[in-house]
Amino acid sequence: MSSTRTPSPLRTGRWSAHGSADQASTLNGLGLGLDLSAQTNGYSGNDDQWAAAKAKSAQVRGFPTIQTKNEGFFQRSRRKLTSTLPVFNSPYPPLSANWKDPEKLGRSRWSPGRESVFSMVKTLLGNLLRKCKFLVIILALVTISTLIMSQTNLLSSIRSNAHLGGGSKFVIVLGANEGGGVMSWKGPREWAIERDSVKNKKRYAERWGYQLEITDMSTKKRYAHEWRESWEKVDLLRNAMARYPKAEWFWWLDLNTFIMEPSRSLQSHIFRNLQDNVYRDINVYNPLNITHPPVTKFLDPISRSPTGDNLSSSIDIIIPQDCSGFNLGSFFIRRSPFTDRLLDMWWDPVLYEQKHMEWDHKEQDALEHLYASQPYLRTHFAFIQQRKINSFPPGACAVETKEEPSDADKDKAQKSTTDPRFHYSETERDFMVNMAGCEWGRDCWAEMYSYRELSNKLNRSAWEKFKDSASGIWTSVKGMIGQKKVDQDNKGEDEKKS
Repeated sequence: MSSTRTPSPLRTGRWSAHGSADQASTLNGLGLGLDLSAQTNGYSGNDDQWAAAKAKSAQVRGFPTIQTKNEGFFQRSRRKLTSTLPVFNSPYPPLSANWKDPEKLGRSRWSPGRESVFSMVKTLLGNLLRKCKFLVIILALVTISTLIMSQTNLLSSIRSNAHLGGGSKFVIVLGANEGGGVMSWKGPREWAIERDSVKNKKRYAERWGYQLEITDMSTKKRYAHEWRESWEKVDLLRNAMARYPKAEWFWWLDLNTFIMEPSRSLQSHIFRNLQDNVYRDINVYNPLNITHPPVTKFLDPISRSPTGDNLSSSIDIIIPQDCSGFNLGSFFIRRSPFTDRLLDMWWDPVLYEQKHMEWDHKEQDALEHLYASQPYLRTHFAFIQQRKINSFPPGACAVETKEEPSDADKDKAQKSTTDPRFHYSETERDFMVNMAGCEWGRDCWAEMYSYRELSNKLNRSAWEKFKDSASGIWTSVKGMIGQKKVDQDNKGEDEKKS
């Protein structure tokens, strides 16, 4: 007799009836440890055990949770950073360099013939930005920082730092003459000259981090027995040195001066290569015919040398010379023990009391007298080419023609010619112009205005030059079109008349 049941665990080989107590006792006696009471009557015996078994079975059938090692914040951040870095040419080929899939070749890949030019450019730019986004971010930050610095005084403060730009070592001393002078008060033109001159110096000082000292050259009674206007220049330099104790060089400027090239700093223009920008021997250009070097034997060899000790560290005063001699409309003086002694001698009342009626140029003639009569002072003097810091307009230091002019050329002969040693050159872009003597027969305001406009034109930005050139081209095209139209109208009128 065949049976479809599984073999019975009983020795008799038979299955006992459901719910039989003998079956349970028999199985327990075999040591199987089965609790058949839970299976009787549709497994409705012990509900707690059945629920626990069901929950355990469900837990086994679920997916186990996987937790990788070293998945902290820094590990995840490092992984993200390394995965986004741009990949450059590497000597090691990628793992998939030799991999090919003939069945999928060309699928979902870029090909030149399948997309438009705009899509190609967009894809290329997207790939570049994605691979080089850190570089783009850095460039954007640098650009924004540059724009912010250019609009604020941060760049000026950096340039003024003694260890960076070194601008704090320079002080511009401007004699503004705000009160109007001894003899006359200022009119509208004088106020306009002062406004443009002060604005020009302020912009230059702010750009390079220099200090600007605007002095008052108005009437002031230094001594009870004497009025002297231009002699106060020496005293004002002393006051500036006391006010800026950390500064080294002081640049005196007259009011009728204008800085034509504000993009040049004093360091790059003169002081970084001081030895090559000045000369110590006055015989290079000696309009005063001062005997040099001194012929006395009581001086040391350095004082008897035409060029002194040839060291830039011994230079304490830098002066340009024009056609008449020393010119103090623009000169440099350095803080030093020698400068203190020189200013004491220069400001000595004996000089102006005895000579103020004889010397036309007053403080300039006094300094020339000290240089000629005190040879030991010469080792601290240096001279600079006039056009380096003090170019003249054509009206100053006029060079007249020597030949007798004819009637036809009389007007041309009366006009002064320029000298390359003194007068401003637009092609060579001279650094500064000084309208010296403009109050004697010339128009100071007209000269100041013309040089201000010329400086603005020469120092235009690239965008302004492009706009001006485009405007000029358009004006010329309009003129050609208008002229062509006029010619056609004239031609039509001639045809009607004929």
